[in-house]
Amino acid sequence: MRNFTLTTLVSLISICTAFSQQTSVLFLGNSYTSTQNLPATLYNLALEGGDTIIYDSNTPGGYTLNGHSSNVTSLSKIASRDWDFVVLQEQSQMPSFGNAQVAAEVFPYAEILVDSIRSNYECSEPVFFMTWGRRDGDQSNCAGFPALCTYEGMQERLRNAYLQMTFDNDVTVGPCGAAWQQMALNNNQFFTGLYANDGSHPSAWGTYLNACVFYATILRKSPVGIEYYSTIGETDAVVLQQLAEDVVLDSLSAWNIGHADVNSEAAYDYYGAFIVEFSSNSDNATSHLWDFGDGQTSSLENPVHTYSTDNLFEVTHIAYSACGTDTTILEVTSNPLAIETSVVNKLIIVSNNGTHVITNPTSVNFHLEVLDLAGRITFHAALKGNSNLVIDKPNIAGIKLIRISNDSEIRTFKVYD
Repeated sequence: MRNFTLTTLVSLISICTAFSQQTSVLFLGNSYTSTQNLPATLYNLALEGGDTIIYDSNTPGGYTLNGHSSNVTSLSKIASRDWDFVVLQEQSQMPSFGNAQVAAEVFPYAEILVDSIRSNYECSEPVFFMTWGRRDGDQSNCAGFPALCTYEGMQERLRNAYLQMTFDNDVTVGPCGAAWQQMALNNNQFFTGLYANDGSHPSAWGTYLNACVFYATILRKSPVGIEYYSTIGETDAVVLQQLAEDVVLDSLSAWNIGHADVNSEAAYDYYGAFIVEFSSNSDNATSHLWDFGDGQTSSLENPVHTYSTDNLFEVTHIAYSACGTDTTILEVTSNPLAIETSVVNKLIIVSNNGTHVITNPTSVNFHLEVLDLAGRITFHAALKGNSNLVIDKPNIAGIKLIRISNDSEIRTFKVYD
């Protein structure tokens, strides 16, 4: 028997915690969600993968988004906690109907539910559960609407309606129907096995695929390799895991996954020796914190910082929103003119009465810009290898900045008239 010290156990617990998630999910739908117990299947899949799903559901048979929008149980469950995700599934036929009917009977209630979810907790992410066309089409409505006579026609209608709801409300879609559609293209026999005997509801295989799709959508992880196979066996489960990865994780933007993420893509540029302009290049951030590495900080989105010493500094940018953060770490040399190995530093600048001659003795091509101290570009030109460039702007008196760059370097020189 292997013995562990207390320190080792604590370390192991810390490592496991760092790579696991605890995520809360509420499912509001009908029998398409409850058949074969999708919430529990997702829970078990995530648990075997090292994550914990806290879930609840309200799934009365045949229920619509309209019904959920005013259902006391649904609304009370929304308000019961700060959910990470709330999954919304419309009645299986409704989004496939004519455009006018869908606009009147589906879209308004989708919006009401999204508003209810966000009013309860602004960081909850609504997720529309894209369902699938019936195996043989919707024969009960086929005569009045020929597009529904086949699986393909019904699937296309459902897909378009769910995507419109998703982007109209700026939320996420769980593309289960898209995964079923891909299986129809890959293997028709396997595809028909995703259905229960009624050709409408999911079989155990269909629900397992749906769970894999939601695992990838919500946790943004691949289900491939998770050793939970429900009741369908390892061989088929592995196929469905891979299908979910391919459909979801290869096309995150198509499903609007991550649309609300806070992103920092911080960068910097030089005004001159010791003067550095920083840019957050962030998405969805409401506030910022810069640590310049010299003991100074800033909460500006795009600050300009002056260093007092010649050194290499580690600069940290943190972008914040109410729902998350993202961090970029940069290594910044405060005085780029001191880098002797720089190709740019081989350039020769001679200034006389407002005329500046830049000699490029190297074979490297550069782009040159002249800026005033407010950062406005007043002149730009190509600076080709082994050539001279004359800038004659005596009417722009005072201090100027000459910024020279190529694909790998950017440097700024201060010149005087």
